[in-house]
Amino acid sequence: MQTLEKINIQLGYIPLLDCTAILWAQHQGYFTAQGLNVTLVKEPSWASLRDRLAFGLLDVAHCLSAMLPAAATGNDQLGIPLQSTLVLSTNRAFISLSQKLCYDLDISAQDTPQQSASKIVDSIKQGHQIKLAHVFKQSIHHYCLREWLALADLDTAKTHQLLTLPPPYMVDAISTQLIDGFCVGEPWNIQAQIQGHGLVIAESKQIIPEVADKVLATTQEWAQTHPHTLHALEVAIQQAQQDLRSLESLQQVWQMLEHSEIIRFNCSDLIHTQAFYKIQNIIRSFGMQNAPKAEDFEWILQQMCAWENLKLDQSQIKAIAVQCVGKVS
Repeated sequence: MQTLEKINIQLGYIPLLDCTAILWAQHQGYFTAQGLNVTLVKEPSWASLRDRLAFGLLDVAHCLSAMLPAAATGNDQLGIPLQSTLVLSTNRAFISLSQKLCYDLDISAQDTPQQSASKIVDSIKQGHQIKLAHVFKQSIHHYCLREWLALADLDTAKTHQLLTLPPPYMVDAISTQLIDGFCVGEPWNIQAQIQGHGLVIAESKQIIPEVADKVLATTQEWAQTHPHTLHALEVAIQQAQQDLRSLESLQQVWQMLEHSEIIRFNCSDLIHTQAFYKIQNIIRSFGMQNAPKAEDFEWILQQMCAWENLKLDQSQIKAIAVQCVGKVS
C-alpha cells in the first residue's frame, strides 16, 4: 500500500439511495482497511454540499454529475474546478405528481411521458399554476423536467418557472401542497406514493439518455495533491459496489439505510411489496457502474446551453467534459 497523503477524511453526502455504496463501505470497514479514517457528513442540501466541497470543508463528496461542468464553466458562481473518476449512479431519477393533480388532469402511471407532459402543459396554458420542483439547478433532474415539458411544448419548457428543494424535503412539500410535483432520486418518490401524496408518472431514462447522475467528486486541486488517498477511497467504495452487486441478501444493507434515515417508511416483502423489490433492484444497480465518461458531461453541457443560455461551441464542450473526468484535453 502506498503512503497516503491524508488519512482523516470528511466525506459529504445527501440522504438518497445512491449514497448506499458510501455508507456500506463505512459500515463494512472498507475505508479503515485502506488506512483511512473517514467521517461521513450528512449535508442538508446540494448547495451546502457543493460549497463545503469547493472551499475545502469536505475532502470528497457524493455529487450531482452536473455540478462538475457547472464548476468548470463558472456557471455555479464559484468556478472552483471539480473532477470525478467514480460513478455512483446512472440516470435513476423519477417524476412524481400529486395524486390530486393526477386525478384532476386524468394523468395515470400508464401514460407515456409525452401524454402526461401534454396534460400538464395544457393546464398551464389554461392559466393554472402548477408548481414543479427539482433538486438543484445544475442536475439531470432539472434537465429531465425541461425535456419532459418540451415533449409537449418547447416554449413552456423554456419559460415555466421551476422550484428547487433538497431531496428530503420533497415529500413534505407535496404533502402540504407547496408543490404539485417533483423530479428526484429514490426513495423519495416511493415514500410519497406509499404515503398517498404522489404518483410516479415517468422515469428519467424514458426521457433523457443514460448519463451519470451521482459521482464521487473532489476539487481538481485536492485530487492532484492526494492521488493515493483518492485511490484508496475509490477502492473502498468499489468494494462496497461489488457487495451490492453480489450479496445474496440485502437485509443488512436495508437495515443500514433505515438506521441512516434514508428509508423512513415501512416496506418489506410483505407490505408495499412492489416498492420493496423496486428499491432492492435500484440498490443492486449501484453495484454496476462504469467509470465516468466525457460523453456524459458533453450531454450535460449541451443541456446547460439549451436551458441556461450558456454559450459554448462544440470544441469548448469537449475540452470541459474531458477535464471533468480528470484528464487534460
